[in-house]
Amino acid sequence: MIVFPAIDLKGGEVVRLAEGDMNRATVYADDPAAQAMLFAEQGAEFLHVVDLDGAFAGRPENAEAVEGIIENFPGYIQLGGGIRNPQTVERWFDMGVARLVIGTAALKDPQFVKDMAREFADGIVVAVDARDGFVATEGWAEKSDMPVIDLARRFEDAGVASILFTDVGRDGMLTGCNIEATVDLARRVNIPVIASGGVKGIDDIHMLSLHAKDGIEGVITGRAIYDGRLDLATAIAVAERA
Repeated sequence: MIVFPAIDLKGGEVVRLAEGDMNRATVYADDPAAQAMLFAEQGAEFLHVVDLDGAFAGRPENAEAVEGIIENFPGYIQLGGGIRNPQTVERWFDMGVARLVIGTAALKDPQFVKDMAREFADGIVVAVDARDGFVATEGWAEKSDMPVIDLARRFEDAGVASILFTDVGRDGMLTGCNIEATVDLARRVNIPVIASGGVKGIDDIHMLSLHAKDGIEGVITGRAIYDGRLDLATAIAVAERA
């Protein structure tokens, strides 16, 4: 199982939000590239980067910060936020991003996602962000009337690499990952699932790793690392045993 330390970008700084609320942001670093290198030094081979401003604007807004991370991080970068057209997809892949995460467009323009998944094999991750079991969009600011499982199943035969499942109500809250809902989703679709939202410590990593055989490919964690509640190197070691 893969541990993805998270770098969320707002105004060029590394932040974490509480429940996806842009007005409840805690700044952790002002040099995203340096933060990426710190994660690499702690053993991270994978990195999850989110352009939060881009997610709300519908276009890349922290391109300079993302480019700095790409230039400095030696591993695989998974990037999300404001990716809603082929030009943006092609640009980021050309720059060296390994995977792109598409959320809002997965609900509003599924054909675009399917086209990109076919063109860029193993490069597209579909973000399924949940509020009360329904899909949240537009940087989590809106809740749709589509059940999470329905959106995930829409892409089962599309060639997407993974489903990124986030319980928005837990994100950045350190209340513990919604393991039950994440594992349930993984068991009901034939696409690997990445867990996200609420990781508070090593127990979450251990419990998720026990379900690797159910289709849990990885877990994203941010605030728990930044607050010192989770040691990244230890988390990676536990996950690798899965």
